[in-house]
Amino acid sequence: MEEKLVAIIARFGEITNQLAAPDILNDYKRFSELSREHKRLESIVKVAEEYLTVSKNLRENKEILSTPGMDAELKELAASELDDLTQTKEQMEADLQVLLLPRDPNDDKNCIVEIRAGTGGDEAGIFAGDLFRMYQRFADKKGWQTEVIDFNESERGGYKEIVFSLAGEEAFGMMKYESGVHRVQRVPETEASGRIHTSAATVAILPEVDDVEVHINENDLRIDIFRSGGKGGQNVNKVETAVRMVHLPTGIVVQCQEERSQLKNRQKAMKVLRARLYEFELEKQQSELSSSRKDMVKSGDRSDKIRTYNYPQNRLTDHRLEGDAKNYALQEVVNGEIEPVIRQLQIAERAELLRAGAM
Repeated sequence: MEEKLVAIIARFGEITNQLAAPDILNDYKRFSELSREHKRLESIVKVAEEYLTVSKNLRENKEILSTPGMDAELKELAASELDDLTQTKEQMEADLQVLLLPRDPNDDKNCIVEIRAGTGGDEAGIFAGDLFRMYQRFADKKGWQTEVIDFNESERGGYKEIVFSLAGEEAFGMMKYESGVHRVQRVPETEASGRIHTSAATVAILPEVDDVEVHINENDLRIDIFRSGGKGGQNVNKVETAVRMVHLPTGIVVQCQEERSQLKNRQKAMKVLRARLYEFELEKQQSELSSSRKDMVKSGDRSDKIRTYNYPQNRLTDHRLEGDAKNYALQEVVNGEIEPVIRQLQIAERAELLRAGAM
């Protein structure tokens, strides 16, 4: 443990020196990478330095107690500190175990969110719109930037599907827990008899990747240009700016019609395509990732759910959590207060990783 912590502290010092170098600002990508690593190590280094000090004091006190002829008063002082130092060291070891858990390398990346209406007809589309607004509010609270990439509006409001990106600190690391089937129970505005309906929508979270991480051969693409079919003022249906990309080897299709510029729509569509291809390759290479993906994002059927939004009881239930941690005030969550739920999911995931490491 101590050797590992000394190496981390040394690496932290090395990064600190590199960030102070005058020429680092000329390489924005390198500067960003180092800054993220520096921030990630900072919390570990703080605990690590305290842990090394406590370990040193504990060793010195044990040496005093085991040394013949040592001053009695000094031995008494060492003995009185022994229990406190031992307990402190054990607690810090537990804290460091959590801090040193392997991190998903994608956690620091921006992300792309895809919301699709599932079962439930018009109400599912309305619910998909509610989820989009919930994430917009959450992003605003986090200071993230939201950018709509593509959407297909539902006839009664909301969306059949909507794709957008979130850019900000640890966007994917937090949003990845939202992947799955979300179920809503409420009386729809479209229901005249006042009966409670159950509808569903799927949410998929993809890490945004750079072009250097995913190489796309232009010859593997079929690109169609067409007229936008949604909102957009006088430009809509008059100028061909919408873009549809088909990746021929995989059959993956993405499109973007949000911008009035064909170039901007191409850039956005390419961003989504890279993210989907990245995920496609991960699933192909790692079977365990593939199975977890299938568990997270299913067909949109009511029975396959990670979370239920119960409006009559003003209760949100996350079915991956247990006990008091699984239920929340619904209205607060739909207003963007989803961080408490995500934090509990992070704690549960860390607990699972610690159990797996102990097995």
